[in-house]
Amino acid sequence: MRFPITAAVVLAAGLPLGLLAPAAAQTCTFLQPIGGNGASPIVNKSVGRGKLIGKTNWNTDFFVTQPYRSFKFFFTANSSDAKAQYPVQGYLKFSDGSSLQVINALMNPPMGTGRMFGPFPAVPGKQTSQVNFKVGASNDPGALGFSYRISVQGCR
Repeated sequence: MRFPITAAVVLAAGLPLGLLAPAAAQTCTFLQPIGGNGASPIVNKSVGRGKLIGKTNWNTDFFVTQPYRSFKFFFTANSSDAKAQYPVQGYLKFSDGSSLQVINALMNPPMGTGRMFGPFPAVPGKQTSQVNFKVGASNDPGALGFSYRISVQGCR
């Protein structure tokens, strides 16, 4: 019977951790936003008022052009209102038209701070075709005008 050699086994044996083989490094690539000019994978936006009919600027989709093992979402506040909170959602969209919500958070980030969400594993048996990042306005009028940067990486 074979047992895996883990950090705990190496430490228990009194051996240096350097004897463990390094984990395979993940290679991550920034995904391009749909409607972007291809110059930058980072999208800068401001939260606008929602509409009953018509488009808002809350949603940003990113192209997925190859299979990835996981996805990471990056969010940074460019401005902030200490009293306002912002709903942040993220979705994996699949080629069969279905989707999976992977982020559902209410944030009040200080200006200049960021957060990485994930990594979220790809769904077996599904082909991810797009990744969606949605940052909306809360019921707080101070939330309007909040600006932020977002980006997404696919990792192999």
